[in-house]
Amino acid sequence: MTLLRHTTSEVKERTNLTVNPAKTCQPIGAMYAALGLHGCLPHSHGSQGCCSYHRSTLTRHYKEPVMAATSSFTEGSSVFGGQSNLVSAIDTIFTTYDPDVIAVHTTCLSETIGDDIPQIIEAAKDKGNIPEGKHVIHCNTPSYVGSHVTGFANMTTGFVKYFAEKTDEKTDTLNLIPGWVEPGDIREMKRIAEVMGVNTITFPDTSGVLDAPQTDTHEMYPKGGTTVDELKRTGASKGTVALGSFASGPAASELEINYGVPNTIIDLPIGVQATDRYVQALAEMASVDVPASLTDERGRLVDMIIDMHQYTAGKRVAVFGDPDQLISICEFLVALDMKPVYVVTGTPGKAFLRRMKQVLGTYVPEAEVAQGNCADMLLLHQLIKKEPVDLLIGNTYGKYIARDEDIPFVRHGFPILDRQGHQHLSTCGYLGGIRLLEKILTVLMDRQDRDSPEESFELTM
Repeated sequence: MTLLRHTTSEVKERTNLTVNPAKTCQPIGAMYAALGLHGCLPHSHGSQGCCSYHRSTLTRHYKEPVMAATSSFTEGSSVFGGQSNLVSAIDTIFTTYDPDVIAVHTTCLSETIGDDIPQIIEAAKDKGNIPEGKHVIHCNTPSYVGSHVTGFANMTTGFVKYFAEKTDEKTDTLNLIPGWVEPGDIREMKRIAEVMGVNTITFPDTSGVLDAPQTDTHEMYPKGGTTVDELKRTGASKGTVALGSFASGPAASELEINYGVPNTIIDLPIGVQATDRYVQALAEMASVDVPASLTDERGRLVDMIIDMHQYTAGKRVAVFGDPDQLISICEFLVALDMKPVYVVTGTPGKAFLRRMKQVLGTYVPEAEVAQGNCADMLLLHQLIKKEPVDLLIGNTYGKYIARDEDIPFVRHGFPILDRQGHQHLSTCGYLGGIRLLEKILTVLMDRQDRDSPEESFELTM
C-alpha cells in the first residue's frame, strides 16, 4: 500500500517493463479447462513450483481442492529433457489415481528445452503405461507468450483435436463452448438452452466440479464435467455456439475447419444485448422459438435498468481483466449510461481493440484502452490518478488501487481471492445481469450514503 502511494499520475511509455500484470500465465488456464472434463487429472509438465502455484490460485478462487499432477523437473530434467519424468508420471497416475484422462500442459521450462509431448505420449503407450480405454492428451502452453486465457483456449482446442470424430451424419445437438467463466455462469448458460429446448454438449464444463456440493465422502473426480463420449460426438453436432472469441473461438474454428461443424462466435452473454445475441444464436441454429419465460427475465432486467438509471448515468468506470469479459461488461456499462473510460487487459490479440472500438463508439470517445505486456495495474493506477473514476471493476488485485484512491469496487473475473459466492452465482444471462447491476448499485449507493452530510442522510434514496 505504501508503495502504491508513490504512483504518479504521469503516464510514461514503457515497452519492456510490466509492473503487476493484468493477467497470469498460460498453464493455469489449461489446468482450469482440463478440470471441466469429467474424470480428468491435469498434469503440469515442468517444475513442481509451477503446478503448486496454479493449484493454489485455483483453489483460493474456487474454494475447492484442485487436484493436479506434475513432472517435478530437477536440474537433470532441465538438461536432458523430461521424457522419463512424464512417462513415469503417466504410469504412476493411472495406477494410483485412475483418471479417465490425463491432460498434459507444458510450462516455460519444458517448452524452452523443446520436449516433444506427442512423441512422449507414444512412448508411454509403447511401454503399456496407458491402460485400455484411458486417454492422455496435451496442449502447448509456454508462459512467455499469451496469458491464462490463451492457455484455456489451447486446452479446449486440444479436447477437439484428440476426441472429436468426423462423420457425415449430423445430429440436432449444438456444441456450447462457454469460455472462461464461473461454474455458476456455465450452469446459467445451460439452463437458458434447456429452457429453449436446445440439446447441447457443453465443454469445458466446470459446473458440478468446482462448485460441487459437500458430501460425507471425498470424490477425487466429482460427477460434473464433459465426458469423453460427449466430446467424441462434437464432430457430429449441427453447429457450435462459442462464447468469447479469445477463449472459445479457436476450438470452434477447429470444429468447423476439420470436422465441418459450422459455428457462431459471439460475445459472452453479460448484459442485455450480449444475452440477446446468445439467445438469438441458439434460436436460429436450433430452429426453436424463444419462450415467454426468457422474455420475462429480460423485461425484469430492463425494468431494473430504467428504475435505477439516476444512480448509474454518467458515472466514470475503470475496468480490467480478460478481453472476452471486458467486451461484454463495457457494452453493459454503456447500456447503463455509464462511461468505461479506462479499459486494461494483459492478454494480447488484435480483435480486442477493434471490438472495443465498436462497443464504446462515439459514446465514450475519451476512453483509453490498453492491451498487452505493459497494460498493467501500474498503468491503470496512473490513469486513475491522472483523472479519477467513480467505480472500479476487476479481480481482487484491484482492491489496493480501490483502497488507495477511495473508489467503490466491484470484484469480477479471475482471481477473486477475498470474497465468496462468485463460483456459485452467475453474472451471465438476464438473471446474471440483474445480479451484476445489483452489485454495481450497492457499492455506488453505499458510497452515497457514506459521503452524505448529516442533514441529507435519508432513509430512502
